[in-house]
Amino acid sequence: MRLLLIISVLFLSACNATQGISIFSFTDADAKAALTKQLPKLSERMRVMGVNVQFDVNDINVNIGPDSRDVIALGFDASAEVDALLVKYPLRLALQIEGSPFYDSETKAIFLRNVKLLDSSIDAGGFKGNLSLLNNETMNLINAFLAVNPVYRLNTSDPTIGMLSRLPLNIQVVQGAVRLVPNL
Repeated sequence: MRLLLIISVLFLSACNATQGISIFSFTDADAKAALTKQLPKLSERMRVMGVNVQFDVNDINVNIGPDSRDVIALGFDASAEVDALLVKYPLRLALQIEGSPFYDSETKAIFLRNVKLLDSSIDAGGFKGNLSLLNNETMNLINAFLAVNPVYRLNTSDPTIGMLSRLPLNIQVVQGAVRLVPNL
């Protein structure tokens, strides 16, 4: 009985000692690589004010923990082609969004929630500026994408990560990285 008590105390002390220790982390570059593989899914044909628009994301940038905040900022470089009056007009769009990361223990992935648009700009021939008409449609597409596509998925085929992902985990956001820490 005494041995069991000693083992229990040692186990609880070890659990308490690991509370702030990261068991896994990923960086801006890791998240960018994961999201870049998903870019073909961010292509869609939509209608805006009765006009057909083909929307494609060409590149994505990731900034984890900007200004020491618990958010992930994503920058999208996108192109669109407006098909109006039998003429196709190419557009270039730049979008900046941010959201709060959360860990989904069932899918073993980090998703964004509370996503908001920070900035958008458009370059259409000689016009440069902010075109709010596309913001709602574009944000709907990006929110739908982020609802099912995580910013990062743990590689549970790695035996160590697979075992550790069975623990309850919390997220810590630091500038340039997201850390997963045990919640014991």
